[in-house]
Amino acid sequence: DRLRSRGLGDVYKRQTVYNLIHIGNARPMIVFDTVRRYMEYKGYEVNYVSNFTDVDDKIIKKANEEGVEPSVISERYIAECKKDMEGMNIKPATKNPKATEEIGGMLDMIQTLIDKGHAYPAADGTVYFRTRSFKDYGKLSHKNLDDLQGGNRSLLVSGEDQKEDPLDFVLWKPKKEGEPYWDSCWCQGRPGWHIECSVMSKRYLGEEIDIHAGGEDLIFPHHENEIAQSEAANDKPFARYWMHNAFLNIDNRKMSKSLGCLLYTSDAADEARSVD
Repeated sequence: DRLRSRGLGDVYKRQTVYNLIHIGNARPMIVFDTVRRYMEYKGYEVNYVSNFTDVDDKIIKKANEEGVEPSVISERYIAECKKDMEGMNIKPATKNPKATEEIGGMLDMIQTLIDKGHAYPAADGTVYFRTRSFKDYGKLSHKNLDDLQGGNRSLLVSGEDQKEDPLDFVLWKPKKEGEPYWDSCWCQGRPGWHIECSVMSKRYLGEEIDIHAGGEDLIFPHHENEIAQSEAANDKPFARYWMHNAFLNIDNRKMSKSLGCLLYTSDAADEARSVD
């Protein structure tokens, strides 16, 4: 009813691009494309936003291995991802924002969080989110802060002694050799993993969105941290509904490259064509 009164639905999901997509990556694409199509069938106008994380440790590692800029890696696999999605008859998103094109918004949101007392810069320029400053932390994953504290005592001696609290997480981090970086008032560096989604969903869907989608592995800490950042910055609920797809299992075990049971979408398509 809350969606029907507005006549539209906002849906947000993310994709990191450092390799060809496998059938586990394809599962949420198919699941939430189906949700989108059903909503459109029911008469909703759907604004479907799926961002590409094009700056990431895995992208940087692969770029360094190949001796190219990270953008070469991300653009290569964005193109491959879109090709595979077209092959699976998945409708294009309304918008595919890229993290590297939204750095200004990330800097603005981080500064807002600092101004409101929810974040703080450390001596080396790293900016951390004060997890305990957000009283509802854990409401999605149903995790208790005290339990998390007890399970993370190793952080106290892991070199992260700049943190006020072991549970605080990174919003901005200093550059390392061989990494892309952007200027900020704290240091030259790049965003942490979580802040990009809060910024891009706000820009393209608004401060409060209808549906946030993703795999169940993202519930904690990624989606939990998104809620904390967004609601602390905007003083509004972040997402009305959360939808998570389960892992894809092969032979009764989670699909994994290390276990030798990883199937890329393009390979699956080739196999299907050979059968035909």
